[in-house]
Amino acid sequence: MATVNVRRDVTDAFYRYKMEKLQTKIEGKGNGIKTVVVNLSSVAQSLARPPSYVIKYFGFELGAQTNIDPADDRWIINGAHDSAKLQDYLDGFINKFVLCKKCKNPETDVQIKDGNITLDCKACGQRTAVDLRLKLSGFILKNQPKKSGKKDKAERKAARKAKQQNGGKDNGSGDDSPDQASPNGEADKHLEYASDDDELTRKFKTEAQNIDREIEVKDEDWAVDMSEEAVKARQQSLPGDFKAKLVLNGEDDDEDGEGGGNTVYDQLGEWIQAQAEEQGGVEKVDDIEIYKKAKELGIETKHRTVLVLVQTLFNENIKTQIPKRAAFLKNIIGDSERHQKALLGGTERLLAQLGKDHYSKIVQILQLYYHHDLISEDVVTKWGSKASKKYVDVSVSKKIRKAAEPFLTWLAEAESDEEEDDDEDDEE
Repeated sequence: MATVNVRRDVTDAFYRYKMEKLQTKIEGKGNGIKTVVVNLSSVAQSLARPPSYVIKYFGFELGAQTNIDPADDRWIINGAHDSAKLQDYLDGFINKFVLCKKCKNPETDVQIKDGNITLDCKACGQRTAVDLRLKLSGFILKNQPKKSGKKDKAERKAARKAKQQNGGKDNGSGDDSPDQASPNGEADKHLEYASDDDELTRKFKTEAQNIDREIEVKDEDWAVDMSEEAVKARQQSLPGDFKAKLVLNGEDDDEDGEGGGNTVYDQLGEWIQAQAEEQGGVEKVDDIEIYKKAKELGIETKHRTVLVLVQTLFNENIKTQIPKRAAFLKNIIGDSERHQKALLGGTERLLAQLGKDHYSKIVQILQLYYHHDLISEDVVTKWGSKASKKYVDVSVSKKIRKAAEPFLTWLAEAESDEEEDDDEDDEE
């Protein structure tokens, strides 16, 4: 089903917040004519709001009767109303009851207390009031959702991230770039966080508006033959220092290329390597040009492309390089678990190539990945629970995961602390 940006005034094709276009169906005749909003539940879920809020808002704006709790998920508005008209009204709902009034980010929660409605932004930490004079405000106050015992995992994660971004304090300032400490308590001056509205985003707005992106998620049938013979065979066709650095998949290389070190993934890696040499450093290779090359090769949505990117765009300066490439990588990875695993696997290979003296960097690397939404809590926790020989020798895998323990421990304790805070709030 077609999707649109939650903020339709944003034309960026890679704007991360999407929702389905409203789909309607006109039923009945005469006085019995009605409009069924077919996918209202899905749209409301994308906005993190109850469907009843959205349908009631439509009713108030149109002066029409609506149903607010259908047993069969058939959300109905009396009268005939086309989807384009309702989509315009939905923009109004989003602006008034979803978007943060400061940063215009839709990642907000509705807080109801003492007869007031507040939008708590998990992106900038700001809390802004909803206009109580709006008709829907009265409906929300009278139809508050039942409180659950605990926040769900996504809400806890968002709260932690907002707290991190505000230096551990909810000051409502919206400042996303305070000095931040690493999980082991040592200040890390390399933790630089890129703005969402950076140069890459502006380039995508002008050069990539019409690119349709589908993340392909397949069965977990991928594995890498890390035997000495297989590694040597894959490296033979690669030029110079690149032979020691880039290791792609083994047994399924033929899926999208010729195999034997001449796949489309090798071609992308060699192209990036050549561009870096030509332009005087990998930092000068443009994200847009890389994406265009990957699209030309037909691999812009493949998880193995992430392996190539990590092993060619990053080096010993990875901690300062991640923030600069984060928006680009997010466009490739999306929310795909398989792509996130490829990111972690490529990172293991990079650290293995750099040597054991660099293993300790994994803590700051994971923190940066997590902050920029390149990895989810579940994926990195599973990754840290068991060594694997998919990407590197199992002994190296164990050492890297051992070095990552401070971050993994922090992540587990942070979740535990959130749950305890929730329990205390419930008791009060």
